[in-house]
Amino acid sequence: MKSFRPDRARVAREIRATVRLALPLICAQLAAVGTNMVDAMLAGHHSAHVLGAVAVGASIWSLALFCGMGVMMAVPPSVSQLDGAGRRRDVGALFRQALWLALGMGVLLWFAVRHAAPLIALIGVTPGLRDEVGDFLRAISWGAPALTCYFALRGLSEGLSMTRPSMYFSLGGLTVLMPLGYVLMFGKLGLPPQGARGCGIATAIVLWLEMSAFAIYVARHRNYRGLGLGERFDPPSVERIGKLLWIGLPMGVTLLAEGGLFVAVALAIGTLGENVVASHQVALNIASFFFMIPLGLAMAITVRVGHAVGRGDASGVRYAGFCGIGLTLATQMVSAGLMLTMPHVIASLYTRDVGVIATATELIVLAGFFQFSDGIQVASNGALRGVKDTRVPMVVTLFAYWMVGMPVGWWLAFRQGLGARGMWMGLIAGLTVAAVLLFTRFWRNSFSERWRRSAPVT
Repeated sequence: MKSFRPDRARVAREIRATVRLALPLICAQLAAVGTNMVDAMLAGHHSAHVLGAVAVGASIWSLALFCGMGVMMAVPPSVSQLDGAGRRRDVGALFRQALWLALGMGVLLWFAVRHAAPLIALIGVTPGLRDEVGDFLRAISWGAPALTCYFALRGLSEGLSMTRPSMYFSLGGLTVLMPLGYVLMFGKLGLPPQGARGCGIATAIVLWLEMSAFAIYVARHRNYRGLGLGERFDPPSVERIGKLLWIGLPMGVTLLAEGGLFVAVALAIGTLGENVVASHQVALNIASFFFMIPLGLAMAITVRVGHAVGRGDASGVRYAGFCGIGLTLATQMVSAGLMLTMPHVIASLYTRDVGVIATATELIVLAGFFQFSDGIQVASNGALRGVKDTRVPMVVTLFAYWMVGMPVGWWLAFRQGLGARGMWMGLIAGLTVAAVLLFTRFWRNSFSERWRRSAPVT
């Protein structure tokens, strides 16, 4: 491998620029996962049964979220490369096609989530949970079109290095969800208690509110003028949508492979009983919460790398990628320290059930061990997205998670009798393999000329 000897002054500038972009994105991602945390906490204080139903339903809904988010991740690097190349007037045409793609994805995901009942039965979820899981999914499915359009709006704003709007609207949605979810789940203000279904309804309403507020903001704020966003109506273009899909579909598969691993783990654990499911959901919520920090950094890395590509700046690509990965490792030291030293305290925030707390504590400790590999893999993937290198990372992810992580976890859990702990050990194995391979991929690409073939989508 070639060496990289950075200039300290430039490293400092790059870190400052990345942090400015990343902080609002981290807040936005924390607010997004805060939605699941609020749902889990409300459900946990309702009953272990409702918590189990929400846990399984949220896992299946996450598959839809990963698909939509992954495909729409084609927007930020495409916009940032146009911005870096000084072609802001081309952003409008790109965004209009991204909206068509978002609408199509939203309808497909709505249909898929509403017809997930056979999947629930096939994977062997406890029969007592199936009806409430179905109620949750049918309710939350109405938020799918809003979700994908929201990702398109976020991609536009973040690609232009304007990340604060994502934070504003995500935090606003979280603020609304807490009282709304409480009212619908527990039956307040004269409404009947709706349990898991009420949780799904509340989340769908909040998604539509977030998307509508973001759309109004983009239409009226001066920072988006001069982009030609609404200068004309464009019908769907097969060619332009195809270019976005060429970039976005592998990212969708990549996110689905990673998220699907966690979902598959949750569903496998769903066969072990309600208390184990509840414990897993607590630990997964904590891991997901802390994961939003490196994910927010990875999104900022994508924009910084993409902007350097648009400028044709080879050293800028390396500085943006490596400084971002270094920042990610620093944040993971903090999250790992908290999980390893305070697991019981963290688990106690979710439930009073002594058995659930005990099992969740063990799983939170395991989550602490994979913080570094998880951070490296997501940051490296973010850097690779910036150069629109999405196909090889997709293959790497599929191999690491489904050829290593899932088989190892299944063997430890069900053949060696380790139960939920075994599945989480499989997560550690898969994430470690992904981290090594993806970092190596970006290192090699950053010193080659491959990234120069990454042309802006027009």
